[in-house]
Amino acid sequence: MNTVLQTKGLCKTYIVNKRQNNVLKNIDLTISEGEMVAIMGPSGSGKSTLLYCVSGMDRVTAGEVIFNGKETARLSDKSLSQLRLDEMGFIFQQMYMMKNLSVLDNIILPAVKSKRNTESRKATEERGRQLMRRLGIGDVGDNDINEVSGGQLQRACICRSMINSPKMIFADEPTGALNRSSSDEVMNELLSLNRDGTTIMCVTHDPKVAAKCSRILYIMDGGIMGEKEMGHFNGGDKELRDRERELNNWLMEQGW
Repeated sequence: MNTVLQTKGLCKTYIVNKRQNNVLKNIDLTISEGEMVAIMGPSGSGKSTLLYCVSGMDRVTAGEVIFNGKETARLSDKSLSQLRLDEMGFIFQQMYMMKNLSVLDNIILPAVKSKRNTESRKATEERGRQLMRRLGIGDVGDNDINEVSGGQLQRACICRSMINSPKMIFADEPTGALNRSSSDEVMNELLSLNRDGTTIMCVTHDPKVAAKCSRILYIMDGGIMGEKEMGHFNGGDKELRDRERELNNWLMEQGW
């Protein structure tokens, strides 16, 4: 499989009150096309920082990040911003949406801003509506964002992350603000996207979420301390229970 994301000796250091805080230390990581990788670890271990660094939302202190053949550290801020817009999708725990725009307008905003998009506004809107229908929210496109449920809004965020057909989606606790039912619905949509070929990197503290991923990376004190291959989740309650049990046993071994 082709490599989508690779890091070599990635380090991230913050200076706080004149003291050096090494948040990430010599991270070597490879994610291949079509993988769905979960990043787990205790609070403060560096999970979200890793996601921000590899996706170009934060600059690394040292090392290399190669995304789809491009070394992001060598890109200007403008070029890096364009790369994120055109080739990456983002989903966060907090569902950042423009309050003055409808749900549909929020979804298509990245496409409207992309220089690669040469289609008409009408065609872009239809693509947005197709994504919404696929994720079961086709009837709320004209609603304000405060007129839909949390689960609907997070599915709208998934639609927005897909509008530019990204090479990879980065999800930071995408189910953290949802109840269990909505969480399961959102994860099922992400699994569906992954089965269609979209590569996904997901930071999560929830073993039920991670158990549906194909590979788990366990971070502790800024380094990758463990890695577990789970294989692709085919669906079914029994398989999920078995995967959750296997993952929980492994997490206990890691010191979870």
